[in-house]
Amino acid sequence: MIEENELIENRLQKLEALRQSGHDPFAIEKYERTHLAEQVIAGFEQLENQSVSLAGRIVSLRPMGKATFAHLQDSSGRIQVYIKRDEVGESAYALLDHVDIGDFLGAKGTVSKTRTGEVTVFIKEFEILAKALRPLPIGKQKGDQEWYGLQDVEQRIRQRYVDLVVNPEVMQTMLIRSKIVNAMRRFLDDEGFVEVETPVLQAVAGGAAAKPFNTFYNALDHEFHLRISLELYLKRLIVGGFEKIYEIGRVFRNEGLSTRHNPEFTLMELYQAYTNLEGMMDLVERMFVFIAENVHGNLKLEFHEHTIDLTPPWPRLPLLDAVEQHSGVTPEEFNSLESARAAGERLGLPMEQEHTIGGIVDKIFERFVQPNLIQPVFITEFPIDISPLAKKDPSNPSMTRRFEPYIAAQEVGNAFSEINDPIDQRERFVAQAKMRATGDEEAHPMDEDFLRALEYGMPPTGGLGIGIDRLVVLMTNSASIRDVILFPQLKPEK
Repeated sequence: MIEENELIENRLQKLEALRQSGHDPFAIEKYERTHLAEQVIAGFEQLENQSVSLAGRIVSLRPMGKATFAHLQDSSGRIQVYIKRDEVGESAYALLDHVDIGDFLGAKGTVSKTRTGEVTVFIKEFEILAKALRPLPIGKQKGDQEWYGLQDVEQRIRQRYVDLVVNPEVMQTMLIRSKIVNAMRRFLDDEGFVEVETPVLQAVAGGAAAKPFNTFYNALDHEFHLRISLELYLKRLIVGGFEKIYEIGRVFRNEGLSTRHNPEFTLMELYQAYTNLEGMMDLVERMFVFIAENVHGNLKLEFHEHTIDLTPPWPRLPLLDAVEQHSGVTPEEFNSLESARAAGERLGLPMEQEHTIGGIVDKIFERFVQPNLIQPVFITEFPIDISPLAKKDPSNPSMTRRFEPYIAAQEVGNAFSEINDPIDQRERFVAQAKMRATGDEEAHPMDEDFLRALEYGMPPTGGLGIGIDRLVVLMTNSASIRDVILFPQLKPEK
C-alpha cells in the first residue's frame, strides 16, 4: 500500500510538470460554464448534440489508451465526460498524465449518450483548474468507479470538507437544511414577522436553564457570556413596540455532547404581541405543515422505523397526565418535594441532586415519557420552578402556561404565554437566585435591566423557540445532530 506522503509527493511532481509545460492550474482565476451536471442530465432531450461547458471535481478517472472516461462532480451532482486524443489534440491529451482524482477540470463538449445509455459530454477542449495535492479516500468497488468514502465518524466530522466530496448524501442533507431554514423564513415573513438581530455577547446570559461560555471584553474591562438563548433581548423589543419578531441565530451552552446536543447550535425564537399559548400552538402546526410541504411535498416523514404524520391538529397532553400514563406516578405525588423524591426513587432514578419538584418531574418525564412520544404532540402545563419565564396557570399557580412540541421522541421546541408582570418576574428570578446559591449553575441569573424593561410595560405576548438542528434531524431522517451540522464540535487534534 502506498503511503499518503508518497502519494502527495507524486502529485507535487505532477504539478511541477504541468507548470513546466505552461499549464499552471493555480494561475487560472475564472472559468465560464453554461450548465451544472444535473441540468445536462435532466435536460438531455433538449441538449442532445448541443455544446455545453462544465466545471467540477474529478471523482473517477479511467484512462483507456487513446481515450479517457471521467466523472465530474459539481454542487448539483456528477456527470460522465469522454476525452478522446484525436478530438482534443495530442499535446492537450498528454496533460491527462498529470491529472488525478480530486483535481478540478473545466471542459467543453457535446452532449450525447454512450452505448450503455449514460448521458455523457464528449469533450472538445478542457482546462485543469486546480490540482488536489492530497488524495481523496477513493477506491474501486463492483462498479469499477465508485468510492469507499469516509467510514470513521470522527474523521468525517473533523474533515467535513472531504466528507462532503466523497459522501454525496452528506451534501444532500446540508442542502435540505438550507431549504428548511429558507422555508421557515418565508413562512414567518408571510405571517408578518420581522427578522431582527440581538447581541451574541451578553453581560447576563439568560433565557434558558444552561451554563454559558464566558469571555472577557478587554475594552469594557468586564466579563461577558456567549448567549444561551435569544429570549430576553427579543422581549425587550416587544416592550419597545415591535409586535411580531423573530431571530435565527447561534446560541452556546456549556454542556456535554450527544446525538441530541451540540454546545453551539442554531435556534429560532419568535415573539408575537397580543396572542397566547394556543396561538403559538396553531402557529407551530401551520409552520411545520408549510416546511414539510415545501421541502418534502407531503406531511408524512420517514424517521428511522416510524412514519411520522404532521397533519394537524396535534394532541395536547398535560405533563403530569403524561407522567402518570407512562410511569404510574400520580399528580398528587408531586404535591411535596418529599413525596416527589420518593416517587423518583421508587422508579429507580437517582434523587440526590434533585432539589425541586419540577426537576424531579422533568427527570421522570425524560426517562419514561419522552421515548414514547413518536407522533406529534404538545406537552403542556409545566411546573413553575422549571419555567421561570412563563405565565402562571390561573387555575393552578404551581404550574405554568408552557408547552413543548415532541416528534419522534425529540423535543423540537419550547413555547410560553410570556410573563409580562414585572413583580411576578422578579419573584421568579429571586427564587432562581436562591437555587444558584445552592450550587445550581443552570438556574436563571438575575437580570435587572430586563426587569426594568418589563416595568415600562409589555403587552400580552406568546413566544416560541425551535431548535433548527433537531428539526433538520427529523426532516432528513438523520441519526445524530452531528450529521446535520457542518462543523460540530470536537476536541482539537493532537
